[in-house]
Amino acid sequence: MNIKGRRTKNLYQATILGRQRGFTLLELLISLVIGSILMLALNGLVGQGLQTNETVNGENELNRQAQFAMEQMVRAVSRSPQLLLPLNDNPATNWPENIREETLPPTPPVGDSIGASAVLAVTLDRSIDLDRDGIPDADQDGDGRFDEDTGNDRTNDQAPGIYLIDDDGDGQVDEGGDSGDDDEDGGVSGEDPVNGLDDDGDTNIDEDPGNDSNLDGCPGLCGVDEDGDGLIDETPAADDDEDGSSDEDWLDPVVFYLDNGTLTQRTPVPWDASGSGGVTGRDFITQALAENVSRFRVERLPQAGDLAVQVVLVLELTDTHTGDSVSLETRVRVGGDL
Repeated sequence: MNIKGRRTKNLYQATILGRQRGFTLLELLISLVIGSILMLALNGLVGQGLQTNETVNGENELNRQAQFAMEQMVRAVSRSPQLLLPLNDNPATNWPENIREETLPPTPPVGDSIGASAVLAVTLDRSIDLDRDGIPDADQDGDGRFDEDTGNDRTNDQAPGIYLIDDDGDGQVDEGGDSGDDDEDGGVSGEDPVNGLDDDGDTNIDEDPGNDSNLDGCPGLCGVDEDGDGLIDETPAADDDEDGSSDEDWLDPVVFYLDNGTLTQRTPVPWDASGSGGVTGRDFITQALAENVSRFRVERLPQAGDLAVQVVLVLELTDTHTGDSVSLETRVRVGGDL
């Protein structure tokens, strides 16, 4: 073999040996460092992406719950002929009955009230028929009229005001023990009959009627044939629709309130949900509308002249983990969709 051939062979062998030798320790360390840097950067991007996605999902869930809850309240108010709570502000007390607000942490009570609570209550939508018997649930006696024959306890729940609810904002629930005290003010039962006047001076009208709802001593209106049978005032005075039965068509309150940070809706039902043996004002179902509620405010706006009653609703939800919050506010007219 000539000299040139030997050089070529040696160069080829050196190349093959170099390829078989692999990475040096320094090269391997450098590769590991670069790989670690890339992995850390990638992990950071993935983590940031997951955190962003979690934040967006949390905000979307807050918005979804808040929108749903607000829609439920607006629908109930606009489909109701009567706002039950809040009451108008009573000048005889040092707290505002017309503003009911509750927050988490708890809002300090105002004046002599011993606890702050937010509540919205309206009468049942007259188109609802949960038992599907063809008769609206709000028409207990099936005569085609609504709430026309209430008793001394106008919600028929054997409790002052609305059962389990602080009606007047004093921090107490169902106090006094007189189920006929419909405005829960501790006054005389049946002190404000249905006559278009503020008989008890609390700025509320017709909110505390008795068995004879208009207090005229006659069934229904004196001298009027309410049921069209050709007879006038032929039944007892407590029979407000003059149909032969008394106190059989009471008010059905739909109530929205906070329960440990959960906005809850309470809806009356036409069956014995309480197990009492008959249908009364204590028969209802509850539904959670929104969780993590940090503020719920209901304000009954002062009514001037013949203007319709309006309420302002404020609902705020806060994520306990991220601190993100969403707040909605709206004004709605009572009976606006009727």
